[in-house]
Amino acid sequence: MKFLFIADPLDSFKVEKDSTLAMMRAAQAAGHAIWYTQSHDLVWGQGKARARCQTIELLDGEHWYALGSFEEYPLEYFSAVLMRQDPPFTVEYLTSTWILSAAVLQGARVFNSPDAVRNHSEKLSITEFPQFIPPSLVTRDIHAIRDFHRLHHDIVIKPLDGMGGMGVFRVGPDGLNLGSIVETLGENGARTLMAQRYLPEITSGDKRVLLIGGEVMPYALARIPQGSEIRGNLAVGGKGLAMALTAREEEIANHLAPILAKRGLFLVGLDMIGGYLTEINVTSPTCFVEITQQTNLDIAQKWLTLLQKELI
Repeated sequence: MKFLFIADPLDSFKVEKDSTLAMMRAAQAAGHAIWYTQSHDLVWGQGKARARCQTIELLDGEHWYALGSFEEYPLEYFSAVLMRQDPPFTVEYLTSTWILSAAVLQGARVFNSPDAVRNHSEKLSITEFPQFIPPSLVTRDIHAIRDFHRLHHDIVIKPLDGMGGMGVFRVGPDGLNLGSIVETLGENGARTLMAQRYLPEITSGDKRVLLIGGEVMPYALARIPQGSEIRGNLAVGGKGLAMALTAREEEIANHLAPILAKRGLFLVGLDMIGGYLTEINVTSPTCFVEITQQTNLDIAQKWLTLLQKELI
């Protein structure tokens, strides 16, 4: 098979724990040809969605990859196209999904489905499943957020397009800086924000639960805040600890897995805190390496096995 990975610049990869790299290594070890491109090299021309791309060979050592010369192919040339570019979900990211949707109409197999990714806000999508989420509010109105704070006393406020814990603020019972936080994050009412009741269980970890091909992986990665930090995201220094799913986490994951898979969301990262669903990540879910290193389950190999099954 031939796999095309659309990813961020290779030199930005955190080689020791990058999930996209783990996928590439699994595919190469299985004998598949792997190709690499970036979203700015997606084009529509000659009547087709195409990619200017390079073969990539993964090596051991400090210089961990070798690239071939640039070639251009229609996207249906590949057995699978894997969109692995990190957020934020900008207009350029949106344009990439439109090009990939055109490729799907040509017969390309794109994972995750670009239509599904485009229709799925990673933060707002939890509102489809209110039975599993903490008390939440989505609004531009500072007065509504003040009322929400008066009701719940301790809340978290975050932008809808953040990643890696970016822009997440906690406002405690004293309400200190609530107005300035909302004005700054919301650009004085120009941007919609999400507020949620603060979950003290965050001290035990913001858990990432992976769904692959409609299957629930049996281990979560608990990303545990360090020091005075309220965010467990690995990008801001959280400590990752793999652990078996709780009964509540299994309940939520088993409910969502077939629904999301049916929509073309092959790989999903659910975020849970204290048995509550807080986000549904579909753009570039991670944590493959950390779970693999701490358990007897090779997540990248499982991903490849299920992808191959999907492609047959």
